[in-house]
Order: sequence, then C-alpha cells, then structure tokens
Amino acid sequence: MTMLHSPTLHNLGSINLDHFYRVPHLVHPGETLASRSYHVGLGGKGANQSLAMALAGGQVCHWGRLGRQDAWARDRLARAGVDVSHVELVDEASGHAIIQVDDQGENAIILHPGANHGFSRRDRDDLCEAAQPGDWLLVQNECNGLAELLECARHKGLAVAFNPAPMSETVLEMPLQACRLLFVNRGEAAWLAGLPETSDAEILLEGLNKKLPQTATVLTLGSEGAWYQRDSDRQFQRALPVKAVDTTGAGDTFIGYFMAALQEKREIGDCLALAAHAAALGVQRPGAADSIPSRDEVTRQMDQQTND
Repeated sequence: MTMLHSPTLHNLGSINLDHFYRVPHLVHPGETLASRSYHVGLGGKGANQSLAMALAGGQVCHWGRLGRQDAWARDRLARAGVDVSHVELVDEASGHAIIQVDDQGENAIILHPGANHGFSRRDRDDLCEAAQPGDWLLVQNECNGLAELLECARHKGLAVAFNPAPMSETVLEMPLQACRLLFVNRGEAAWLAGLPETSDAEILLEGLNKKLPQTATVLTLGSEGAWYQRDSDRQFQRALPVKAVDTTGAGDTFIGYFMAALQEKREIGDCLALAAHAAALGVQRPGAADSIPSRDEVTRQMDQQTND
C-alpha cells in the first residue's frame, strides 16, 4: 500500500543570539543610556518562527547555520520539537541582535547576520533536494541567497511562504511570483506595493494583489488586527485588547501559529484566530523566543474567551 506523504514545513531561517536591554526609552542619537536589565536569549526571525510552529504542534524542519560555540540554541529548538538535523554548526560567529525594549513595550533592533549569511549555492540546492514536492518552504530576509532558493523551490514543487523582514531593496529583485503566501506588516506591504505607509489596509491589499495576483497575503497590523487576502477573498481578524510588555517576536509567533494551523488544514479564519491569540499572549511577556506560548496556553485562552 502506498503511504501518503504528510507535508512538512521546511524553514530556512536565521538563528540569532538576542541581547536584550531594558531601557526607559529607546536611545536617542548621541545619547548614552543605562539599561535596567540585560539577558541573552534565543532569537532570529527564522528560529522564532520554527519554535512557534513547533510549540503550536506543527511539523517543522529548520535549515540553519550556527556558531559551534552556541550549540545550546540548536538544542533549545530540538527540545521544543523542531527537527534540527539540517542545522549546521560552523566555525563562525553566530548571528546576533542588540535589542532595546522600552517601558511601552516598543523595541529597536540592530542585527548582525554572522553565520546566517554563509549559505553556499550547494547548501541551498542540497537542502531543497531534501524536501518533497508539496512541502512548504518558509523563508525570511535574514539569510543569504534567497533569490536562488526561491527559484530552486519553485522547480522542486514546494509551496513557498515568505516573510520579507527586514525589508530591503534586494527583496524587490527576488522572484516573488514563486511565493504562494506572503506575510507582511504595514511598512513591508507599502514598500512592496509602492504605496505610502499611511495607506489604508484595503489600499495596501489592492496594491499587493495587483503586483502579485497569484500570491495570497497575510497583512499584520499590530493593534489594528490582521487581514488575509487571496484573489477577491478577504478575511479580517481583530486584535485582542491586551497591554503589551514587549512586542519583540510577536509577528514571528503569529506566523508560526498560522502555518501550524494551515498545516492542520484548518479554515483561514481559524488560522487567523489561533495566530492572533498566540501573538496576544506573547506580547504580554518579555523576550522573543521566551515569550512564545504553548498550544495548550493558547487553547485555554480561546476557550476562556468563548465561555465569558
């Protein structure tokens, strides 16, 4: 009897060490500001999204590069249920980020790519060959060689989900038509669509649909909620009213949970709701990876709101 392949999500993404500094306000140019606290944690948009998907119960294989001295970060992903068989330990500095978080929960981040920018073409081709047609490939803009990877994924028959963060001019040169799903915030949507960032959500969605008519979009707007668009179909998910402690990693939590629900073949409205509740729990906690809730926590919150 032929066994049906269960689609896996492969995430070629950054693994960073996040250096967190708690400050009364984000530092101004020329200012020296003492931090109230400091700690180092697991981060990187790629690692955060893999971790979120695993904690949501999804099946995810992470493709990444990490300095050999920081193997604990790979172990952390593995303990959460991420397949780390394609995370390579290398004799280079790991990627890292300097993160300020202020009293309002806003953040400012300086990113150094390190080992995340060390993928060779052969690495990418080998990783792509390890996937099965019909699998998902999730990527962000924190690793090198993405244009070639998107083309490789398209020829392999992979469904590509792309989160073009941090946004840069190089994104505009990528074969974005290879993407089945795009995750963007307001600024990223405006940049891609060539529109003012102050544009209404509907205008941004129209611009993206005109530019990439074959690509579905999830537009995340923080406290203004989130939209899903595919062709003429649009669905809206309101944001949950919570007091944010730290917004770092909220978008990554949303993406990981959304992809886990999509992997479960849930309806888009259910994917949006699960992702929104997970992100709402996450912003009430400090940190990036440390703030991502478990599926049980999210389910309890959703059940409680249903019963209230």
